[in-house]
Parts: sequence; C-alpha cells; structure tokens
Amino acid sequence: MKAIGNDVEFAAGLLRSGKLVAFATETVYGLGANAWNESAVARVFAVKNRPHFDPLIVHLGDTAMIPFLVQEWPELAQRLAECFWPGPLTLVVPKNPSIPDLVTAGLPTVGIRMPQHPLALAMLRLANLPIAAPSANPFGRLSPTCAEHVQESLGAQVDYVLDGGPCSVGLESTVLRIEGASVHLLRPGGISLEAIEQAIGVTIASSYETTADHEPSPAPGMMTHHYAPLTPLHVVDSVAAIAEVLSGDSHQRFGLLALTDSAHAQHFAAVEILSPGGDLTQAAANFFAALRRLDQAGLSRIYAARLPNEGLGRAMNDRLRRAAVG
Repeated sequence: MKAIGNDVEFAAGLLRSGKLVAFATETVYGLGANAWNESAVARVFAVKNRPHFDPLIVHLGDTAMIPFLVQEWPELAQRLAECFWPGPLTLVVPKNPSIPDLVTAGLPTVGIRMPQHPLALAMLRLANLPIAAPSANPFGRLSPTCAEHVQESLGAQVDYVLDGGPCSVGLESTVLRIEGASVHLLRPGGISLEAIEQAIGVTIASSYETTADHEPSPAPGMMTHHYAPLTPLHVVDSVAAIAEVLSGDSHQRFGLLALTDSAHAQHFAAVEILSPGGDLTQAAANFFAALRRLDQAGLSRIYAARLPNEGLGRAMNDRLRRAAVG
C-alpha cells in the first residue's frame, strides 16, 4: 500500500472503505475518517491516544452536505460560511442526529468547516463524505504542518498520507460557536478575530480560556495543557531579562522562539525567528515547524517570547500558553 503521495482518488477510496488518511489542509495536517463510520472514528482516537471527551471537527467539500450534518443552520452561520469558506474557520452549531456522539464528545453540537487546500477539497468531494479530522499527531503534542511531521509522529498507524506540501496558514482553524444572533470565540486560529468582526459587523464574545480537563469541550484545543513540545517551554515577556539570567549558566542548553531577531541570541544554543520583518501571517506559517525544530535540538528548555496579542498573534499566544510548563 502507498504510504505517502498525492493520489487524491486513492485517498478518497480509502476513506470510503473505513481507512484513515492524513491529509494536508491550509491550517495543519488532519487525520481523517468517515464521520458516519464509528469504527473508523474510534481508530482516530486510538491512533492519537486522544481522550473521548475532546470532540472532532467535521470537514466537508460541498455546502450541499450541511443539512445532513446540522440540526439548525442559523443565518449568521450562513453569512460566515459565505465570507470565509473554504478557509480556516470552524462553525459550531446544533448537530444532526446522524453524527455519532463519539465525534462530538456526546455534545449536542458539531464543529464543521470546509478547508481551503485544493487537495483536501478534491479528496472530500471525491469521497462525498463528511470527514472527522483532528490534527495528525499524538494528542496534546505539536501540530504537523508537513507530511514528514505526520510520518515522524504517527508512522505506519496511518493508512495513507496525502502530501500537499507545507501548510500555508500553519495554525489550526478559528472556532466559533453560533447561538442565534450571537457568536462566541471558542478557539483563536487561522482567521483573526478582527477580520471576522469586520466582515459580519458583529462583536464576538471570547469564551476560549480553558475548559476543565476530563470534561467535554465545545471545541478542540481548549484544555489547560495542549500543543506542547516534549522539551519544557516557558513563555516570557522580555528576552533581555531572561538572557541576563541565563548568561551565567553554561551547563545547560537553552532555545529561543521569537517573532523577530533578538540582540541576545548569543545566550541561546538554538534560536528560531518566526518572521524577521515582524509579519504575523508569516510567523503563523512558521510557528509549529519552528517549535518542532527546537524540540528536536537536544535543549534543556525552550523560551518563547510572547507575541503581539492581536491578529494571528492572539492565536499563537494561546498555543504558547497551553504548551507552557507551569
């Protein structure tokens, strides 16, 4: 069997037969299964070692599938879909009973989205199925943004990896819960809060701080500890302050993740700069790959400089906060 490639028809056929396919999206690589096939979905949870109280996002390739997935489709959800689909936006709405409770952690809502990546869209349309797909990595660890990351972390447990190259957005989708005429941000992601509010003219309430561990979350990625490298990570406001402290410790190797060039780089054994020009879109595309390189550099500790808390910086700060130790 092919392990990796860009054969869309082959990938779609595997999904129809109940197999697992990791596939490129514009956000991160997803680990997909037929959302209507409980056995296939259960295998996603097993491969990721994912707790069943963390729901999955359902991906579709055509809006004609919406009535089969949702019980109610508010007018505001339609407006958001028209503005941002295909794209990195997940909408949480009341679910259709056809969606197994395993997909939604027993909740009465389901998160759905239409990805923007051309290979993902082609695969979804050929399969003609809703595909439940969390990120294609062990639960709680760094999200994969290229096919090699999937192979490194999940290996032969996946039936096929549909290789679409590096992910262009590099952060998981923004997740919004729609309740009538109100919108709540459950997870910041690949579309900024500012862009959404400007497009629909509605102020969005933020509800994404955390949910209690071991209880069902309305969206993925809301638990206290998530998106974490194996190397201990600490978030700092001042690289200068931490560099001064570290300068006297020659027995450990420290790494630095920063938005732009740092004058204190000499104090770190490995440095990853997300965007030399300070562009948050470029930084987001580089975010998980940079953290992965630091995690593989044999470091004692990673220090991450907090980003501007606006635009995509808000989503990256959220990931850092959940990945941090203590």
